[in-house]
Amino acid sequence: MSKLLRLIRCLALAGLAACSRIEPPESDGKLVVAIRETPAFFQRDGSTPGGFEHELVTAFADSLGLKVGFINAADPYELNDLALAGRVHIAASMPLGNSHLPVSTPIRSVSQWIVGHNDILGPEQLSDLAGQTVEVMAGSPLADTLRGLDEKSRPRVIEVPGVNEMELLARVAERRVALAAVHEINLDLGINFYPELSPLLQLPGKLEFGWVFAGDGANALRVKADAFIAGARADGTLARIHDRYFGHIKRINATGIAQFLDDTKIKLPNWRRHFQSAQDLTGIDWRLLAALAYQESHWDPLATSPTGVRGMMMLTEDTADHLRVRNRLDAQESIRAGARYLAELAEQIPAGAKHPDRLWLALSAYNLGMGHFRGARSIARSMKRDPDVWYDMKQVLPQLARPAIYARLKSGAARGGEAVIMVENIRSYYDILSRLEPAHASAYPSQPALTLSRPGTRQADAEDTEALLPAF
Repeated sequence: MSKLLRLIRCLALAGLAACSRIEPPESDGKLVVAIRETPAFFQRDGSTPGGFEHELVTAFADSLGLKVGFINAADPYELNDLALAGRVHIAASMPLGNSHLPVSTPIRSVSQWIVGHNDILGPEQLSDLAGQTVEVMAGSPLADTLRGLDEKSRPRVIEVPGVNEMELLARVAERRVALAAVHEINLDLGINFYPELSPLLQLPGKLEFGWVFAGDGANALRVKADAFIAGARADGTLARIHDRYFGHIKRINATGIAQFLDDTKIKLPNWRRHFQSAQDLTGIDWRLLAALAYQESHWDPLATSPTGVRGMMMLTEDTADHLRVRNRLDAQESIRAGARYLAELAEQIPAGAKHPDRLWLALSAYNLGMGHFRGARSIARSMKRDPDVWYDMKQVLPQLARPAIYARLKSGAARGGEAVIMVENIRSYYDILSRLEPAHASAYPSQPALTLSRPGTRQADAEDTEALLPAF
């Protein structure tokens, strides 16, 4: 779309907005937000919405005592149109810089990349882009970045309508197009699905994303939003939400991702029904159980480690005895037992831990054992970290290998850094499986072990304290 057509469209929509401006959110207690459904900002797992922008906007609405309603936009053009037409209070995940409406302080700043297939030589410097064709998603500010390059470096830019960034990257991976431009978060996510992608050239400048405000009271809402964003940045909320959705995406290299994708086609079909049966038993998403099993054994039912853990879910002999497992090398028995063990661990975590942090914490306890995990929670408190938040705990767990720290623990030293790597890898595998494999509708009512806390969790808090030896 040319700049002239964009201007004409903006003026027409601005005239329409003057006649149909949305009332301030306080008038009916609801904040109306336009958002794009894309892995980098907003996703649905079945009917459940989630994602970075969804969580941040919901937290902002909560801070104002408001409910929130979302309108899905296809691309940045539609986000902008919804705001200009006065149909929403906020257009979220908006590239900042060209809006004529009030905008927030930037929430994220990201670099811009030219991406190609790793089997094809691509540009190494800006001047190599001259004469090349680069695809971008329709409405992406990357189109303006590319068109703004010096004439000697300017490529031919094609804005592709009706696709999101992941679909654009799929076109490159499938060799339907040689080059595409995306920002770094979409690139990092894309490589987890298409390991054949290669980041070729970083473009100058950064893209800033934030919120655009519309309707009556837009300026007043912007002031409140800026205060909220500043507070979320200062108290670590913004960093924790970012880590929840993106903290794991660079952990596994392209070779590892490629092997995992191959194994999902070759190995996973043999075991899928057993993981789904374990979901029926425990209520834990079968794809999460499959991700755990892959991290533990690469879906090898006969796996054995030098330390004596064995089987698909790599159960210790003590854990197997506790769960009355007769044969750790029987895949079905191992998967069901591993699922039951993870559910037990989740139930022992205090009520303050919410989903999905509860899930990541339970997985770290699966690796460490509950004794070391409780000790780590106590250490977290002494370090002024929140033991109920994975973002904080993954910075604490590696400390369990330090003599000054483990000397204070009844359970002794632990390789907490390995637990962090394990959980982050599982998060990556789970994220991939959640997009490749459909959810399983359990034949029996599910037991949401990882989202609900059981009575008596105050006892777990007391046990956390007992895990520490007296400090001298």
